Amino acid sequence: MGSEMKKVELEDGQSADIVSENISKLKELFPDAFSEGGVNFDTLRQLLGDASVLDEGEEKYGLNWHGKKKARQIALTPSTGTLLPCPDESVDWDTTQNLFIEGDNLEVLKLLQKSYANKVKMIYIDPPYNTGKEFIYPDKFQENLDTYLKYTGQVDDDGVKFSSNTETTGRKHANWLSMMYPRLRLAKNLLQQDGVIFISIDDNEQSNLKKICDEIFGEENFIDTVIWQKVYAPKSSAKHFSQDHDFILVYAKNSDEWMPGLLPRTEAQNSKYKNPDDDPRGPWRPNNLAARNYYSKGTYSITCPSGRVVEGPPRGLYWKYSEEKFWEMDKDNRIWWGQDGNNVPAPKIFLSEVMQGRVPQTLWKFEDVGHTQEAKRDLVDKVEFATSGSVFETPKPTRLIKRMLQIGCPKEDPGIVLDFFSGSCSTADAVFQLNLEEGVNRRFIMVQLPEPTGYEDYETIADIGKTRIKSSASRIRIAAENAEDLLTENVEVDVGFRVFKLGGSNIQAWNPDRTDLEASLLSHEEHLIEGRTEQDVLYELLLKRGVDLAVPIESREVSGKNIYSIGYGVLFACLDESISREQVEDIAQAIIAWHGELAPSSDTHVFFRDSAFRDDVSKTNMAAILEQNGITHVRSL
Repeated sequence: MGSEMKKVELEDGQSADIVSENISKLKELFPDAFSEGGVNFDTLRQLLGDASVLDEGEEKYGLNWHGKKKARQIALTPSTGTLLPCPDESVDWDTTQNLFIEGDNLEVLKLLQKSYANKVKMIYIDPPYNTGKEFIYPDKFQENLDTYLKYTGQVDDDGVKFSSNTETTGRKHANWLSMMYPRLRLAKNLLQQDGVIFISIDDNEQSNLKKICDEIFGEENFIDTVIWQKVYAPKSSAKHFSQDHDFILVYAKNSDEWMPGLLPRTEAQNSKYKNPDDDPRGPWRPNNLAARNYYSKGTYSITCPSGRVVEGPPRGLYWKYSEEKFWEMDKDNRIWWGQDGNNVPAPKIFLSEVMQGRVPQTLWKFEDVGHTQEAKRDLVDKVEFATSGSVFETPKPTRLIKRMLQIGCPKEDPGIVLDFFSGSCSTADAVFQLNLEEGVNRRFIMVQLPEPTGYEDYETIADIGKTRIKSSASRIRIAAENAEDLLTENVEVDVGFRVFKLGGSNIQAWNPDRTDLEASLLSHEEHLIEGRTEQDVLYELLLKRGVDLAVPIESREVSGKNIYSIGYGVLFACLDESISREQVEDIAQAIIAWHGELAPSSDTHVFFRDSAFRDDVSKTNMAAILEQNGITHVRSL
């Protein structure tokens, strides 16, 4: 008959899915009538010519998704957790200003609000790209601290599944946006007024990320989108295009107050400057004396030292300087006439007088800032983790992050650098390296969820990050032995870090037995969790009082009890489990004397365990003695 019969294959013995075929055909014809939730029938009706759906009452410009209101509310919900100190996993615990925090970054960002609001100079994050594969955050990441505690095995799992955000959920973009939105809202609060955030992303979510950042930071604070050439060779196996770049979105907290740091000048730029006449002002390059539209500067003739007369600039051009100004410059040896004094005069531009840096551009080539293969080699070298490529698909080279640091946290204004998707801690590594090169001490705060890796040597991503920081620190110490060659100033680079882990509060929540309230009251006499150390409680006090977690803490022993001074006397604490009537006077007088030595400028707070006092009389006496000596903020836990 001339026509071919098409072969129809049925999979798994099932009949053809007519509904799916119909939907596929509709989606091909009307793609804008489909979203993650399926068919938008109002849009479809409108596309088919139904004018009755033209009510614009609910239409408005902006990005909306299922779960946005809840995501906004999550950012406003306080955390019930704390950060537990881990000195044994730290480096230079007593002196370092750097922090590594292991935990869900949503909860950690909430806990940092009091201590670090408006104090962070620069944020860099490399969040999950939402490629349709896993981004390892719990299914119930939007809940609270309990989810994290279940995830890390600190409480019973109760069957809560911690899986990924895949295409099969039907809400690929919505889930990712709900994860990012509250974190970015909280992050903005931490930035200084002249602070800046850099965010790595690819095409999967670049447009959505731009929209939520416009909403959170304000369109007026959008700085630019950087294109990073992340691979050094095209992928010949690509189906359509070899995807050779990622994006970096840049937003300021306040674009009127933030200015980028200048990048170092290149050798090629400086090579143009010579000093053929041994000018004491150093290297220079000749400039053109003539230019367009310098209307009032004249077209006078100029007699060269050789006697040659230059009648004037070429037609249509003007001399840049007036005749009087020109001869003033010549008298100051700022005009070059050539070796034989016969050239058209050229004003000198001295290297010492030009801008000592480069304005950042938006195209970053791998030759200048590195590529992913370089980043993988660096990670394997420092962590000895041969399979790291399977854990980090697009690691970031330290050269890339060093460029962001030069722009966002320049050596002239070093501050705190935050990365709350810190992964293998390329950011911390880059901070160490650049600090050594420039002779300054930027501080860092790294935050990483302890995502399981499936490998024995490094069970979690957080373990890899800590190992990488320690390896980098070791190399920096060796390099610092030649500090005179590497540092511009005599600065000892801080290559330590304090480790904290997210956990439940040290203070017990009261859950009374309503059938026996009297017993519940008696059982709640001790307000602190059993097994927690004095140091655990101290750092929760710092968080609740809004004190920097890197402040120095000193201790003195009085009557067998430890007294702590935090932040040079901003806060005192004695957290022993028992203080007798006889010890009250000694402890109070010791705090008063220590307070007098330090003379802190802010109001001092003093804390005790509520259960440490055997009776109300002892507690009252302690408060009375301290208040009589000017310490009025006395609290019990």
